[in-house]
Amino acid sequence: MIHRLRLASGLVLFVFVLFHSVNHSLGLISLEAMEAGRHIFLWVWRGWAGTTVLLVAMVTHICLALTTIYRRRSLRLPPWHWAQMLLGLFIPPLLAIHVFGTRLSHEFFTTQDSYAYVLLVLWKLSPMDGIQQAVVLMVAWAHACFGLHFWLRIRPWYRRHIAWLYGLALLVPAAALAGFVAGGQAVARLAEDPAWLQGLAAAANPPDAAQVRTLYDAHNLALAVMAVLLLVPFVARGVRRLNERRRGLIRVRYPSGRSVQVAPGPTLLDISRQFAIPHASVCGGRGRCSTCRVRVDDGQDNLSPPDSHEQAVLQRVFAPPGVRLACQARPRGDVAIAPLLPPTASPADAAPGSAARHGVERDVTVLFADLREFTRFSENRLPYDVVFVLNRYFRSMGEAIENAGGIVDKFIGDGIMALFGVTGDPALGARQAAAAACAMGAALATLNQDLADDLSQPLRMGIGLHHGPVIVGELGYGETISLTAIGDTVNTASRLESMTKSYGCELILSEDVSRAGGLDLTGHDTAEAEVRGRTRPLTVHLVGRAASLDL
Repeated sequence: MIHRLRLASGLVLFVFVLFHSVNHSLGLISLEAMEAGRHIFLWVWRGWAGTTVLLVAMVTHICLALTTIYRRRSLRLPPWHWAQMLLGLFIPPLLAIHVFGTRLSHEFFTTQDSYAYVLLVLWKLSPMDGIQQAVVLMVAWAHACFGLHFWLRIRPWYRRHIAWLYGLALLVPAAALAGFVAGGQAVARLAEDPAWLQGLAAAANPPDAAQVRTLYDAHNLALAVMAVLLLVPFVARGVRRLNERRRGLIRVRYPSGRSVQVAPGPTLLDISRQFAIPHASVCGGRGRCSTCRVRVDDGQDNLSPPDSHEQAVLQRVFAPPGVRLACQARPRGDVAIAPLLPPTASPADAAPGSAARHGVERDVTVLFADLREFTRFSENRLPYDVVFVLNRYFRSMGEAIENAGGIVDKFIGDGIMALFGVTGDPALGARQAAAAACAMGAALATLNQDLADDLSQPLRMGIGLHHGPVIVGELGYGETISLTAIGDTVNTASRLESMTKSYGCELILSEDVSRAGGLDLTGHDTAEAEVRGRTRPLTVHLVGRAASLDL
């Protein structure tokens, strides 16, 4: 609920800042355009409904910010988090003088704070206040953009459109500042006419000297209250720490063998930060991204139970039992944990996946394909020609595999490994693999026709298919992590592909594939093959041309 309230109140304040910035940018057109835009702005935000929403959002956001400072058990935060927090804390004191000089002066002293009046004050009478308002505009916009970025960064659509969103994030404040300067220059020129100044003073009804002193006294009081409010969470943190230490310490153990002792209360992520132990957290510990998740090796019962929000995030990433979000789980006794993602985890690691990504045993069909004598082909070719032909081949084979319902696991030199039935019915996966092999044979024939002028002889390949149990999971390191399979079934499929050379055929599929998929292979030769690594011969079916496979 705290996260949702902070997000909702932040979005209201963002919309307010956006409205104000767009209104400023109208100064690039004319002072009259700024005044026209101001009427719309006031209609939205100075009515009773807009004022109520804005005040509630502002108070809520400030209170939640102070609450967050208190709730954080460690102030060892990523640099971006510190930047967002400090920018937010600077906004109220920087903005206070503007609020007192416009809205409150209007409410209590009936001042008509038109753009001409405010720009005259900021541009001619108090230029330092004008600079301060330009700064607060950029600070508020940067704070809002930080919040939006770290809220949306785990969404795939955001990563696809981040370039033009980043451009908009730069364009809005730039246009607002340019409009502010253009409007100020226009007012400065008009102010050279005494009659214009007299008319503006009559229309604006500016506060007199006593009223100005009252506004400044109220402003100074407000700054003092802000300072006290900012101190409250830090004082409360100290009191809490003293109380917690009286209750004794608990121990948290990490895979590296390191263990730390801490008073009960902080989350596992806070404990890692407190002791400078690297721990992934793309969203900054807000329970959104799941990248801080840990496997609990011991002391599961000593953790606070997961709430509905944490359970929903864990279900989204198909986390297995015994996995918790470090930013939500609070140890009440000794625990042993193992972070599941490296500290360098990116937003892509927060994307929803499948249950297989964490490691499961499945019956799948594995396909291996390899070009014949491609080394000889490449010896007398320019590198450009080799890469061109290989990419055409990989594209044709990859499309055949994916159109049949398979997953291209990897390209190995001029070879291909693909998986079928990873997330679905194993029987369907076996049929899809056979269909993919047939489509690959047809695609190779088409490719040979298209490249007839570039090839001295047609490309030839061998394909091996085998069905059986494998361990499926996301393996690798850094950006090379991908879903793959390991086990004897994979090795056997690779051996079958190699055996197409000795049997003089394009496709060999095991009886296990035929039986799992219910395939009718009448008309194709059968053999008992001795497969290296297996104690018994394997019944296989030999298909001279993969494209001739009748499904």
